[in-house]
Amino acid sequence: MPADITALQQKFPNINLKAHESLAKYTYTETGGPADMLAFPKNITEVQTLVDAARTAGWPLTVLGNASNLIVRDGGIRGLVLILTEMHHLTFSGNTLVAEAGAKIVDTSAAACAAGLSGLEFAAGIPGSIGGAMFMNAGAYDGEMSNVVQSMTLLMPDGTLQTLSGEALHFSYRHSVVQENQGIVLTATFNLTPGDQAQIRARMDELNALRASKQPLEYPSCGSVFKRPAGHFTGKLIHDAGLQGYTVGGVQVSKKHAGFMVNIDHGTATDYVNLIQHVQQVVKAKFGVALETEVRIIGEK
Repeated sequence: MPADITALQQKFPNINLKAHESLAKYTYTETGGPADMLAFPKNITEVQTLVDAARTAGWPLTVLGNASNLIVRDGGIRGLVLILTEMHHLTFSGNTLVAEAGAKIVDTSAAACAAGLSGLEFAAGIPGSIGGAMFMNAGAYDGEMSNVVQSMTLLMPDGTLQTLSGEALHFSYRHSVVQENQGIVLTATFNLTPGDQAQIRARMDELNALRASKQPLEYPSCGSVFKRPAGHFTGKLIHDAGLQGYTVGGVQVSKKHAGFMVNIDHGTATDYVNLIQHVQQVVKAKFGVALETEVRIIGEK
C-alpha cells in the first residue's frame, strides 16, 4: 500500500513513517518479515491520530513495544504497525511514577532507584517495554508488575481514553485485561515505596548478576518461551526431554537455559515456530505436560 503511506506521510509530516520496513531490525530475535506501514508516534496525540487514520481507512492495526517477548512471522504484518518506543517519558510525584508505554522496563527501574523508590528491583533486567509488561503482567524473581501497578491508561477501540485500576486490571499470571479489551496501553502508574538507594541498587545488581549467570544474554532470543506449567519447571522438562541444544535451522534450545531459544546462526521466525512446536510435541509425549507459549507469535507465514 505505497499510496497509503505516501498520503499518510504527507498528512502527518512530523511522524516517523516507513514503508515495507523489515521488523527484524526491531525484534530481539532479529527475525521477522516486513510491515506494510510502520510508524513511531512520539506522544498520545500521535497515537490517537494514527489509530483514527487506520480505522478510517480500514487498515489492520498492530501495536508493538520493545518486541522482546515476541516472534513476528517471516511473512510480516499487514496494514499499519505502531512501535511505541519513542514514547518513553517518566514522571515522578512523591512515591508515584507514571511511565509512558514505550519506556524500557530497565530504564524505569533504574529511574526509580535513582529517585530512592523501591518496588521495581525485580524488573531491573527485563528487556521489554512498559506497555508490553502491562499486557502480560511481566515478572521475574518473585516479583510481578501487578504488585506495584496502581493504574493504567488505555486508548480503547472506540477511540476513548480509559484509566483502569484495581480489580479492573484483571492481573493474573502473565495476564492482564489488555489481552481481552483490545486497548492500547499509553501509560502505567506505579505506587512505589521510599527506600535506601544503595540497598535498592545492590538488589538490582544482585538480580542482574543472577540473570547473566543463568540466561543466554549473549545471543538474540525472544526471552522466556513458555509459561510455567503448574507443578513443573519448564527448563527442567525440556532438559529432561533431551532437547537442550536441539536446533532447527539457525535457532537452538539454549545450552545455558533450556527455557530459552536463541538465534545462533541467521535463524528465521519459521525456525523459531518449528522449534517451539517440536519442543511442545516431545514434552507432551514424554511427560504428558502441555507447554503453553509465553512469547507472542504474530504476523503472516
